[in-house]
Amino acid sequence: MNYKKYSGKAGDGMFRRQEELIKTMTEKELVWNLLITQSLILLAFIILSFIFFDHVGEFLRFWQFDVYEIVVFGGLTACFVIIIDFILMKFANKQLYDDGGINEKLFQNRSLFAIFSITLLVAFTEELLFRGLLQTELGIFWASIIFALLHFRYLSKWLLLIMVLFVSFLLGCLFEATENLLAVIMAHFLIDFISALEIRYSLFHNR
Repeated sequence: MNYKKYSGKAGDGMFRRQEELIKTMTEKELVWNLLITQSLILLAFIILSFIFFDHVGEFLRFWQFDVYEIVVFGGLTACFVIIIDFILMKFANKQLYDDGGINEKLFQNRSLFAIFSITLLVAFTEELLFRGLLQTELGIFWASIIFALLHFRYLSKWLLLIMVLFVSFLLGCLFEATENLLAVIMAHFLIDFISALEIRYSLFHNR
């Protein structure tokens, strides 16, 4: 997920170390780090699938090419999150909305195609694991908690942590309502894609 600006209070050692690490990383290293992370998430999904699913049909039933669910439910869910994100950017203190610069460095110089590819990959792999598998086996609560723990860099930052939990729970509710992974992937993709475009093109405000 891409929540651009928030930080905990000064003196947060973990946050400072992360910020210093990000400054030393090149954009290429940052992309490789993201690709490795998403590959590990995909690998975890494949391994756990053999444990939890008796046959492939149990998983395939969540893939429904229902245009109405994908476009309307997925799109409306994304719009709701984007509006909340926009309000926070406008009224929250910028120091409370800073992730250490990781998303700025990842997206600020990317082409539109690169932004599209990265955000689609993240949405696809994360929803495979967290909604397609963990939520079906553990329930929406634990899937949301584990999703938040994956975004460990937000754990010391209450605003971003709340947003991650909120978005994860909302995506979980969308999955519960539709039982359609394509609708959830669409919502997740749109949230991340528009958030990345805001970073790249300053859609909502001038930086």
